This record gives sequence, C-alpha cells and structure tokens, in this order.
Amino acid sequence: MIGADAALAALIDRAANTYLTAAPAYITFRESTHVEGADRSEDINRYVAVRVADDYAVMQDLPNGAVRTGDAFPVIPFFDPFSSFQFSYFANLKKIEISFSPGQPFQLQEPAPDPSVDAVVPYFSEWAPRYAPDSTAEALHLLIDPTPRTGNNTFYPSEVIEDPATQLPSHVTLQDNGSDMVIGLDYSMVDGYWVITRGTWSATQHVAIIGAFKVAAVTTFSDFTFPATAPDPRLAGTPRPSPSPSPSP
Repeated sequence: MIGADAALAALIDRAANTYLTAAPAYITFRESTHVEGADRSEDINRYVAVRVADDYAVMQDLPNGAVRTGDAFPVIPFFDPFSSFQFSYFANLKKIEISFSPGQPFQLQEPAPDPSVDAVVPYFSEWAPRYAPDSTAEALHLLIDPTPRTGNNTFYPSEVIEDPATQLPSHVTLQDNGSDMVIGLDYSMVDGYWVITRGTWSATQHVAIIGAFKVAAVTTFSDFTFPATAPDPRLAGTPRPSPSPSPSP
C-alpha cells in the first residue's frame, strides 16, 4: 500500500471535491437527538429544511412544536469533516447548548509530474497518520495522532474509515487536542449525496460548586430529501456569505 500520509491526502481531496462539486441545494430530514449530562436527559426531535450554501435552516420541533430558524441543529448533515469548522458547547444543570458552523474544505495541491523525481511523499505537519491493523488497499482504516504542531483546543481527525464502494469516509472521529471532547460522524450515500446519518458527541463539563460531569449526545438523521428548489419560502432568499477557504494542515 502507499504511505498513510499519501492515502489520507487522497481521501481528503476526494471528500473536498465531493463537497465542492456535488452539493445539494437544499436538504430536508428528520433528526432525533438524545442528550445526557449532570443527572438529566433530553430528547430533541425535529423536522429540518436547510439551505446548504449557508446552513440556514427552518426547524420544527416534533410532533407539533415550535418553529425556529437559524443554523441546523446540531450539525448540517452535508459537512466535510476535514474543513475549517467551528464548534462550541455550553452545559449546566438546566440546559445544554451546542453550536456548530461549517467551514470551507481545503484541497492538497500535489506537485506536477516531474520525470526527474522518483517519488513524491505527501506529509502533514499537524497530523501523524498510520494504518490500523485491519486496513487494506481496498478499505482504508487510518489512525491519526496529533503532533507538537497540532496545538491545544484544536480538533483533528483521530480515526478515518473509508467506504470501499465510494472511496469516501464512512466514519470519522474528531478529537479535541486540549480536552476529552470527541465527535463521531457516520456517513452514507443517500440518493447520490454523501451525508451524515449518525453523529455522537461527548465532553466533560466543569461547573463551579457541582464540579465536573460528563455530557453526551447522539443524533440520528433520517427521511432525507434533496429538493432543487426551496422547500420553505424562508429559504428562498440570498445565502449569507460563505467562510473563506482554510489553509492546509
């Protein structure tokens, strides 16, 4: 097999290309989120219609609850896990809030072919990828360690599993290098679109007086549709500006 660095670079490029060239205009779906923490739990079930270009969504609590607009909660299911996203959360005894903003993907620029060069070895300064024991050339399974350049409070992909049918990630684990926060994302192809079907999140929250407690959330996405026109009039306006592309790691 090729080096793990080169395999990860190719996988990142395929994911970015899919995100940039095969994005749906709109997505509708149902989501079910179960959150637990500090001896309390909450279930959030919603119907969501989202404009993919700027993650602007209309969300209705099910079965007949409130309707709100804003970023799709907790994440938009069309999301490149290698992109420059922003994520934050807040938890106490009364409420748990999760905020997510997707970013633009990056693509790794491979040098042009040079007949005088015998081999080109891609490398990452912030990530140290290696093959998992069960990895094969047909179905990659990569484990990734942080390096001294990763920095604290920075998410990095600690595990990536490839779907051999699509050559895109079927699972990505994102680890915060400054805490025990972990995000897990399961991907599938639905009607030709690469989307998240299940997401998990966990972290330890530190609160004065009561101390530390673990918070965890599991979200499942289902009943996808990908309409070409706005499924709700509130989504028919001009999208907000997209974030600037991020530099390569």
